[in-house]
Amino acid sequence: MKIGILGVGMIGKTLVQKLSAAGHDVKAANSRGPESIDPDVFARGGRGVTSAGAVKDVDVVIVSVNPRSFGQIAPLIKSLPPETVVIDTFNYYPAREGDGKIEALESGQVESVWASEVLGRPLVKAWNTIIFQSFATRGVPAGTPGRIALPVAGDNEHDRRVAMALVEDTGFDAFDAGVLADSWRQQPGAPAYCTNLTLEELPAALAAAEKERLSKRRDIVWQAIAERTSNEMTSITEDYIIRLQRAVFM
Repeated sequence: MKIGILGVGMIGKTLVQKLSAAGHDVKAANSRGPESIDPDVFARGGRGVTSAGAVKDVDVVIVSVNPRSFGQIAPLIKSLPPETVVIDTFNYYPAREGDGKIEALESGQVESVWASEVLGRPLVKAWNTIIFQSFATRGVPAGTPGRIALPVAGDNEHDRRVAMALVEDTGFDAFDAGVLADSWRQQPGAPAYCTNLTLEELPAALAAAEKERLSKRRDIVWQAIAERTSNEMTSITEDYIIRLQRAVFM
């Protein structure tokens, strides 16, 4: 498939590398121009382009940027042909630098429903439930015991199926999590969020989510990590983050 990726942070970079390695034609852009993208991003293929170039003549656009940048890219997303699949990877952290508080989300609106409204397009939510360390290193072939599963939510069944196939191509089992309005079950603070569950474990975790407790649990984990990282001698490992989130969310 022809894929354009907006954003080359840790998740965006890994998407470029994994999808290129799987044989897809990948273009990627950031807000500062293609010349500013680390060549390492394209170690397995793909190429850097402008934001406008990333969404031109593609089958899929993956949005992996800070939500405060949505307003800047909205005109590009709104101009896409209706058949283009748009996938959103973002998670809302009001305490994170660059996010700030978004009133609609503070009031309880589902994150990707809000994103869909701002970007002016139906979206599929995927790849938001895995930390970048796990995403970069824990992808394995289909059928491997213990393979991590990722939920995929979206209103259009065709778009959801496309996203699920791409999730599989990045080395993870894809689980059909239903419509976008239910994607709060995979937001930060939910049992399915960044706890590295298998396909057998994931449905129960999604079902166990409690919407009214998401933000409190999300902020507890954020504060614990912030406190730990305030000590320059203390490192934050992948294992620590997974254990912390399982303890709080599950």
